[in-house]
Amino acid sequence: MESKNFRPSTFHFRPSTFYFLMSTTGGIKVFTGNANRALADEICNYLSCDLGNATTARFSDGEFNFQINDNVRGADVFIVQPTCPPTDSHLMELLVMLDAFCRSSAERVTAVIPYYGYARSDKKDRPRVAIAAKLVANLIAKAGAQRVLTMDLHAGQIQGFFDIPVDHLYAAPVMIQHYEANPLAKLTVVAPDTGGAERARAYAKRLKSADGSPAQLALCDKRREKANVAEVMNVVGDVRGRNCIIVDDLCDTGGSLTKVAQALRNAGAEMIHACFTHPVLSGQAVERLAESDIEQVVTTNTIPLSPHAQELPNVCTLSIAPLLAKAIKSIHEETSVSSLFV
Repeated sequence: MESKNFRPSTFHFRPSTFYFLMSTTGGIKVFTGNANRALADEICNYLSCDLGNATTARFSDGEFNFQINDNVRGADVFIVQPTCPPTDSHLMELLVMLDAFCRSSAERVTAVIPYYGYARSDKKDRPRVAIAAKLVANLIAKAGAQRVLTMDLHAGQIQGFFDIPVDHLYAAPVMIQHYEANPLAKLTVVAPDTGGAERARAYAKRLKSADGSPAQLALCDKRREKANVAEVMNVVGDVRGRNCIIVDDLCDTGGSLTKVAQALRNAGAEMIHACFTHPVLSGQAVERLAESDIEQVVTTNTIPLSPHAQELPNVCTLSIAPLLAKAIKSIHEETSVSSLFV
């Protein structure tokens, strides 16, 4: 006899949820589009595997012409594709590739997105604007991604925009290792705005000055009147006679970084470094950095540096390929990646 409390209409079987309870049995396959092939090659080198063979050309009208040339049936596929400028083109490449692998019977498809475009559009902070970061998350999941691996999101809450697992890594271990090998005397870590205070504090806790003393922390009070235009009001903390590292997630036009550097110099700072994960460097960013008070720029290869940006005499690019390779290996082997989330 059927129970009165049983309500068939309220029970929904979700195959995708059940899927994540199963371990992948296929081999690992790494593919890439046209966004950052050099990074994908480097990741494969650390994983001791060959980069997947696929056609990544374009038709004469500009449409992305993608075809998988390897057998991926039952494989654990990782697509390395940052959505860096031109963002729309690279995002569309990612969506087309995801669809192709799902239709080719890959057992699991993970989108490895070192740089997540549209991340700055994460909330409705003005009337009649889109939350594009959520829209992009919906597109990626709908296209067939079953997991996302990304790095240094502009806003951590973007992880919650996805209904699939997200592994969010940080470039901090790579940056900190660099400054441990090249320590600065009288070190102060600077947040370019109040929103970056947590990131800067994490760096300051782990870094030391050349004499072994703990790094100090400072921040800038920044007021943004409109997009891509920033005005630094004052520096909170004593930076006089100190060597400063400005820590941020990305550099787009360079306006914020150069104005923070100017404010630090006016406050008496000596040497100034800029340290950011994603070198977007659009518009006049390269010229601004070259003419600024910043002695060295330390960044990573989540985004390939343009030929123009490579002309900067003071830029140091660190590789995040080993970090991503470790995460990919852990995801494939179903082991913990929590040790990488620091």
